[in-house]
Amino acid sequence: MKPVIVVAGTRPEIIKMAPVLRALRKREIPRVFVHCGQHYDHEMAQQFIEELELPAPDYAFKLRGASPNAQMARTIANMDALLQKLEASVVLVEGDTNTVLAAALAANKRGVPVGHVEAGLRSYDLRMPEEHNRRLTDHISNYLFAPTERAKTNLLKESVWGKIFVTGNTVIDAVNQHLPIAERKSQILKEIRFERFALATAHRAENVDDLQVLKNFIGAFAESPVPVVYPMHPRTKKRLRQKGLLSQVMKLRNVQVFPPLGYLDFLVLMRRCELIVTDSGGIQEEATAPVIHKPVVVIRLSTERQEAVKAGFAKVAGTGKQEILKEIEAALEKKRLPEQSPFGDGHAAERIVEMIEGVFATT
Repeated sequence: MKPVIVVAGTRPEIIKMAPVLRALRKREIPRVFVHCGQHYDHEMAQQFIEELELPAPDYAFKLRGASPNAQMARTIANMDALLQKLEASVVLVEGDTNTVLAAALAANKRGVPVGHVEAGLRSYDLRMPEEHNRRLTDHISNYLFAPTERAKTNLLKESVWGKIFVTGNTVIDAVNQHLPIAERKSQILKEIRFERFALATAHRAENVDDLQVLKNFIGAFAESPVPVVYPMHPRTKKRLRQKGLLSQVMKLRNVQVFPPLGYLDFLVLMRRCELIVTDSGGIQEEATAPVIHKPVVVIRLSTERQEAVKAGFAKVAGTGKQEILKEIEAALEKKRLPEQSPFGDGHAAERIVEMIEGVFATT
């Protein structure tokens, strides 16, 4: 069998592709791990991969300070050169980043089949660049690994031409596999000054680049009925500093601000907190894993993780201060969450790899 090329460019992609890499290794299927360098320089990416106890990438590219267009152009060129050199059965990409679309385009132009892990997610909010990336990738993919039936329905409505498989989401596999590593290695709980706390994140450009929305978030965290542990994204910190608000936020008694945390520390905090307040998509999924099992207040106007909302794990609060506070209080009062995650049973990667082996075993 020709090698399966597994592509990742950002930390969330590495997290969600880790179970696929482990499943390929377990079944002794040839594989090539490629890191495209969208978020991190080589040293930081390598350190993160080692923390997850994964093998080093076979190929790692560097993208320093590039605009989105330049990132995509360089990634397409890098992947094109690699695909010219390697014979591959399929190129696997995950999610909705610039890396995903660029790698899929490069493979498509080389005539190499594309498999899209986490296909079919839709927010129907075209302000989000990820919505463009995921839609375009779905429509040039040969194999679409939809995490849920809702995602499959989205794909069918759009008449994608690739084959659709409902597999569950590898994020649940990843939480199950990585939480034991996190609890073994993380020391973050020693730094938390609260007994009970909510865990908050905010990083989306349409939120933190809007001064009023950013003030709403900080106001809600300051008045939250439980203290807030807040790992602050560099973009948010930059905006607060520009507006002369950073020193005020750092002095809030109800909020403990951290610099950006590593994945393992964050997993431990998700397990320990009482609820999560976030504008992240992936965190909405991770919170539903049985080993995390936390309510989520989504501080966005929309979400592409509608399954979490429908199941009762998440509630879209919008971006107003009072609306956020109302949903925080409702989440704290919530008596019971579903036992099962709407995103699968933790065996998505095995299903993906079994399908790939079935199709390409003779090639």
